[in-house]
Amino acid sequence: MKLSIVIPFYNEEENVEPVLSEIRRLYPEAQVIAVDDCSTDGTYTVLHSQPNIQVERLPLHLGQSAAIYRGLSLATGEVCVLMDGDGQTSASDISLLLEHFPDYDFVNGYRVRRSDKPSRVIASRVANFVRNLFTRDGMRDTGGTPKAMKRECVRHLVPFDGLHRFIPAMLRSAGFRVLEVPVSHRERMHGHTKYSNAGRAFRGAWDLLGVVWLLGRKLDVRKLEVEMDRREESSRESHRPGVHDD
Repeated sequence: MKLSIVIPFYNEEENVEPVLSEIRRLYPEAQVIAVDDCSTDGTYTVLHSQPNIQVERLPLHLGQSAAIYRGLSLATGEVCVLMDGDGQTSASDISLLLEHFPDYDFVNGYRVRRSDKPSRVIASRVANFVRNLFTRDGMRDTGGTPKAMKRECVRHLVPFDGLHRFIPAMLRSAGFRVLEVPVSHRERMHGHTKYSNAGRAFRGAWDLLGVVWLLGRKLDVRKLEVEMDRREESSRESHRPGVHDD
């Protein structure tokens, strides 16, 4: 299957080369889309020095979700993979996600052992518990983990700031087959996180209210499309000339 691998970057100048080198080594035939979220360091310059990748730069710093959504809009592969640009997720874990296609439409990786500060791990666990309590997406970890989805899933995502944490909830609500598998997690080699616990908690709570409302009001477009396809096929069958014996 053809892959499109989307990686958002924001002020990750020192991580660009090792992240992309690992991906190219393991998936040399994949479409690699690197989206720079209007970095203020040398990230964009380093990205342009990398071979065999597609570079996109946002005109404004709009956040991780905007970079992800822009990358997905450019993807042409049968399966789209999301990776982090900080180097904490391993490209070798992509195979753990892909082995469940085509049986599933979306596969989420959850970090079994977090290589972060205890305060961040605790904050993440609380946030994931609360999110799952309200959205019922069945996921243990959705924030910064590798994800893979069939390209048809992309048009069922609603772009908003914070989208990357609620992709499983949206796709499950749309009727897609969703799975979660364990993946690894590494310490940061360079740079520092762009999120604080307090900021993440406030934004997460605000996003959660909006997503719960959205899921309750969202039209089941996929169900409608399946029914229309079924009726069209039935109509073709009814108008097909019969085969008669001589």
